[in-house]
Amino acid sequence: MAQCDRCGSHENMPYRCGRCGGVFCGQHRLPENHDCSGLDEWSDPDGIFDSGFDDSVDNPGGQKASVSDRLPFNTGTGGPMGYFRNNMTYVFLSLMWATFLVQYLLIPLVGQPGLMEFLFVLQSSEILNLWTWITSIFAHGGLEHIIFNSIALYFFGPIVERKVGSKMFTVLFLVSGVIAGVSQVGVALALGQQSAVVGASGAIMAILGVLTVLNPNLRVLLFFFIPMPLWLLTLGFAAVSVGLVGLGGFGAGGIAHLAHLAGLFVGLAYGEKLRREGERAPDQLQFGGGPGGPGGPGGPGGPGRGRF
Repeated sequence: MAQCDRCGSHENMPYRCGRCGGVFCGQHRLPENHDCSGLDEWSDPDGIFDSGFDDSVDNPGGQKASVSDRLPFNTGTGGPMGYFRNNMTYVFLSLMWATFLVQYLLIPLVGQPGLMEFLFVLQSSEILNLWTWITSIFAHGGLEHIIFNSIALYFFGPIVERKVGSKMFTVLFLVSGVIAGVSQVGVALALGQQSAVVGASGAIMAILGVLTVLNPNLRVLLFFFIPMPLWLLTLGFAAVSVGLVGLGGFGAGGIAHLAHLAGLFVGLAYGEKLRREGERAPDQLQFGGGPGGPGGPGGPGGPGRGRF
């Protein structure tokens, strides 16, 4: 027995969408009934959604072709861009580890002091280095830092991506990551303090926030062996961040606690929007990539810098 990704009802004979890879009941099996991401591909070059009618019927005025029609490569589900559908979680994981290798292998070989900070660290003193708003999300402050973030993204990312679609998941990850980092260094700048941050924890806390709203009782294993509902895990993370901010400031322990809270707030707000629209999350975790595409494997902290 499977569970419908749209309404949560249990089905003995579920339907699997060939476009987005989701599992649905009879009521929501049609793409238009579950907000299928494939509906955005009506003009795909492979003709996946070809209606069989002459194109001139739909374009009597000779309107301009879409942007995807003018690109020099196939943007349809059968082209190279098809990999990214239902797999952005693993794309972000790959970018995190690629950035980590550049940080700790390539840049030391180059031997340029300050290059890593210039490229990857979002700093209150250099807040107008706008590229670091994005690159700092994928940079990390050490092996332990990136391993913990990778584990969290691997387990929770695919659930949210399947629920909201790869496009909105990409927007959620990047926007929440930017808001988290800028909140941390922006407040420090307003208070006349110095702060610098790296890490994807703000974006991951947003993912956790979305799931917490959609299914607060989702069972998770803290440290892989302590069972608890997701709402308790999220509340625990938030309480630790708030408590440490109160005790030692928003960068206590070299961790960007304000960034954690900002990312969580974004996720909770977006999750509430989805909940009001009738969305809900699965009752159990699923591992690996979705059937809609190939599955994937799934600056430094210290004084004055926050890892998040």
